[in-house]
Amino acid sequence: MAKERDDTIASRISRVLADRIIRGEIAPDARLRQDHIAEEFGASHVPVREAFRRLEAQGLAISEPRRGVRVASFDLKEVREVAEMRAALESLALKHAAQHLTPAILDAAEEATREGDAAADVRAWEEANRRFHRLILAPCGMVRLLASIDDLHAASARFLFSAWQSGWEKRTDHDHRAILSALRQGRVEEAASILQKHVQWIGRAPVRTPSGVTREAFAIVG
Repeated sequence: MAKERDDTIASRISRVLADRIIRGEIAPDARLRQDHIAEEFGASHVPVREAFRRLEAQGLAISEPRRGVRVASFDLKEVREVAEMRAALESLALKHAAQHLTPAILDAAEEATREGDAAADVRAWEEANRRFHRLILAPCGMVRLLASIDDLHAASARFLFSAWQSGWEKRTDHDHRAILSALRQGRVEEAASILQKHVQWIGRAPVRTPSGVTREAFAIVG
């Protein structure tokens, strides 16, 4: 029973910390202090260590000898890696999902696209965009594949929130509409090809660091 309780607490801690890291509330390279987190959640060190291991598995934290655990940083190379992985895995999922996509699912995906187009900020856009992708991919029924894609979307969201904390401009997603049009006409290979290119589009935005220095940040905008 104690182990089950620790697992439950570890899940909650890792979920909360992952959300904070993805939203940019905990900065890259920031140290995750075991004592402080245990105190915040009223937990022992056992579930906190397990939560750290889960964050490491998601690529959100790094454990270093004698330095403890810190939030993982990222660069353009990592953004490109995630984009290429998403292209490969999402096109595979779509090919398996296509035969199970009903008109109702495609209509819901179109509605998600409209919501994304109307989004007033980056968080609303990301939520609508992720919903679109989940709707057209989930019917593949491949649990491990979908779990991997979810992790990649979490990484994409982190890149996005880092690059566009402000200054988001509404945009019309023509790729989403082209994917839906191809799927409605049974042109699955074409839809998968558009999706592959779509998720590899990397945008850039100037970001001011806490020290006042302006740097370029990169994110997958798809």
